[in-house]
Amino acid sequence: MMVDRRGFLKLSGLSIAALATGLGLDLEAAEAQGYALKLSGCTKIPSICHFCSGGCGMLLYIKEGKLIHLEGDPDNPTNEGTLCPKAASLASVAYSPDRPQQPMYRAPGADEWQNISWDEAMERIARKAKEVRDKTFKLTEEVIDAKTGAKETVTVNRAEGIAFIGSAEVDNEESYLITKLSRLIGSPYHEHQARI
Repeated sequence: MMVDRRGFLKLSGLSIAALATGLGLDLEAAEAQGYALKLSGCTKIPSICHFCSGGCGMLLYIKEGKLIHLEGDPDNPTNEGTLCPKAASLASVAYSPDRPQQPMYRAPGADEWQNISWDEAMERIARKAKEVRDKTFKLTEEVIDAKTGAKETVTVNRAEGIAFIGSAEVDNEESYLITKLSRLIGSPYHEHQARI
């Protein structure tokens, strides 16, 4: 049987159309089924990546309290559905076996870290903060009036040995609480990574 090029294309197109309709192939259903296997039963939660202060949007798929899948949020104006390598690896960071699960302490001069309880860690932090605050607290300071040149003592009430710095890992609410704590303790030094 001799078939020219035009006849071959007609025959191929008709064969494909007949197979697709005749066999009942629904490619959209097959594609949807592929996604349903991985994400079926998951709760989709929109979130923001915490690695830098860019504000990229993410969609987290949670099943039984565990992160199953994550992807960029296409509706987020910052990243429009894309993720950098750090954000894409968030699931492995969250469930890494190397991630510390409790406070650790390394004594001065020691080579090894040791696990300590949360109560012990909180008590140690509180004790050290009080010790440094008491040692570096300044009640007053002498200032010179620029116009008259006269020295004047003013009340400052500040702990100059304590500083606070926030990071992109800290959200707005936590930043607000850190600022309140910093002012409560009397530290004039509180900054944030986004401003530095």
